[in-house]
Amino acid sequence: MSNDKVLIFETTLRDGEQAPGASMNIAEKIRIAHQLAELKVDIIEAGFPISSPAQFEAVQQIAQEVDGPVVAALARTIEADIDAAGEALLTGDKTRIHTFVGTSDIHLSAKFGADRYGKTLEDKRDSVLKMVDRAVRQARAITEDVEFSAEDAGRTSVDFLIKVINVAIAAGATTINIPDTTGYCVPREYAALFKTVQERCTDINQVILSVHCHDDLGLAVANSLAGVLAGARQIECTINGIGERAGNASLEEVVMALHVREHLFGTKTGIETRLLTSTSKMVSAATGFPVPPNKAVVGANAFSHEAGIHQHGILKSRDTYEIMKAEDVGQDTEAIRLGRHSGRHGLFSRLEKLGIFVGSERKEGVYKEFVTLADRKKEIFDEDLVLLAQGQSGDGSVVHYRLDHLSLNCGTGRIPRAEVLLYHSSSDTSCRKAAEGDGPVAAIYKAIDMAAGSHHGLVSYGIRSVGEGKDAMGEVTVLISENGTLFRGIARHTDVLQASANAYVQALNQLEAFRASSGEEFASDGIMQSFGSEGG
Repeated sequence: MSNDKVLIFETTLRDGEQAPGASMNIAEKIRIAHQLAELKVDIIEAGFPISSPAQFEAVQQIAQEVDGPVVAALARTIEADIDAAGEALLTGDKTRIHTFVGTSDIHLSAKFGADRYGKTLEDKRDSVLKMVDRAVRQARAITEDVEFSAEDAGRTSVDFLIKVINVAIAAGATTINIPDTTGYCVPREYAALFKTVQERCTDINQVILSVHCHDDLGLAVANSLAGVLAGARQIECTINGIGERAGNASLEEVVMALHVREHLFGTKTGIETRLLTSTSKMVSAATGFPVPPNKAVVGANAFSHEAGIHQHGILKSRDTYEIMKAEDVGQDTEAIRLGRHSGRHGLFSRLEKLGIFVGSERKEGVYKEFVTLADRKKEIFDEDLVLLAQGQSGDGSVVHYRLDHLSLNCGTGRIPRAEVLLYHSSSDTSCRKAAEGDGPVAAIYKAIDMAAGSHHGLVSYGIRSVGEGKDAMGEVTVLISENGTLFRGIARHTDVLQASANAYVQALNQLEAFRASSGEEFASDGIMQSFGSEGG
C-alpha cells in the first residue's frame, strides 16, 4: 500500500451497534454492509461472532455476500473467540481477524484480577504478553490478515505498550491498532504516542498503524487526524459517529477532513463521498438515532445559510462560507434556508429558482408578508413560499370584508364560542359578533355570518398541511354556495383555526365581488343548515 493512502476501517456494525438502543437485526446489517461496500470503505468490521448466534450469523452472511471490502470479525485473545471468528469468516474471500486485550493498569486490575493471571502487576503483564502471542499466532493460522488492538492504549504504560506491540508483530500481526478506548487523550499526546511507538518498536515498518478514538471529550475526530499526521494509515470510525458512550470518530468527518485538507495531510482515501449523506440516513433509520441538523457534513444544516449576510455572500460565491461542495457529499445543493434572519437576497433568489417572478412593485409587500410569516415559523419551506406568492397576486380585487379580530373559547366539556370583528369596506364600519357552534370552526363561521349580516351555504371544507416540520402551515379550502353558484376561499396559517376564518372571509369576498359585477341578490339558509341550529 502506498504511504499516502489512509484505509477506512468501518465499525458501525460492531462498535457502532454497541451504542445503547442502536442494535440492528441481521437484514439491516446486511443492507448496511452492502451500502458500505458501495461507499468503498476498505474494511467492514461486521461483528463479534462469539458474543451471540445473531452476531455470528451476521458476520457469516456479510463475509459470504458482500464483495469489495475486507470483512473483519472481532475476538478477544481467547481461543474460543478466535475459533468462532474464523468459522464465521470461513466463506469470505477477503477476511481479517481483529483480536484485542486490555493493556492499561486499570484494565489489568479489573479484568485479570484472578490469581491465575498472577498475583503482582508484573505477573499479570507477563500473562497478557503470552495471551497476545498465542492469540495472534492462532488467528494468523486462519487468515493472513490479522489486526491486534491494545485496548486502552491511551492510558497504558508506554514501556509495557511497546512490549505488547513487539510481541504482536513477532507473532504475525499485520495491523496494529493503538486505541484511545476511553476518549481520554488529547491530540498532541495521542500523536506523540504514535511517534514513540514508531521510534521504539521493532519491525514497526512491517505493519499498518491504526487509530481508534472515542468521543468522550469530543476529540475523537481530532485525535484520529492527529494520529494520521503522526504516521497512522488506518482510521477506525463509524457512520454518524455512533458507538459506545459518546460514540466513535465520525467517518464522514474524518474522510472529508482528509479530502478538504489534502495538502496538509498529504493523504487520500478511496471513499465515494457522494454516498455519505445517503449512508448516514440509512444508518439513522436502522438504529433509530436521528442525525442532528447541525451535524458536520451530513446534517440538514451543514450547507444551509439563514443569516442575510451569509446568504448574500454565497449567492455571489459559495466558497465565501463553504469549504466543500454539498453535492460532493450527497447533500442538497440548495444552500438557502429561509427564516427570520434571512434577507431579501435569499428570499427572491429562492423564489426565482421556484420559477416565481415577483415584479419590483410587489417585492416590498411580498417581503413584509414573508417577515411576518417567518416570525411565526422557525423555517420557511418552498410550499410556504408558493402560497405566500399566490397570496400577493396583485389581482386588484376589492376587499369587501376584512377580519380584524378573532377569539375563541373552547375546551373539554365546553360549547365552543367564537367572537369576530369584521370590517365592512362598503360602509367603512366594523361589526363585532359572537356565536356558539358544535365545533370551533362552526362557531367561527356562524359569528362571521352574523357579522356579515347574511348566511351562506357551506358546500365543503378541507384542510391539509403544507411545508415540513411540526410548525408547518395549514391550508384551508372552503366552498360556499349561493343559488347554485360556488365561491372558493383558500387561506394558510400556522394556526388552522385562523386559516379557517381567513378562507371563509375570502370566499365571502369572492361572492360579494360577483354580486357587484352581476347586480344579483341572493338569499339562503346557508351555513346554519350546514352546522346545525344557531348559537347565541
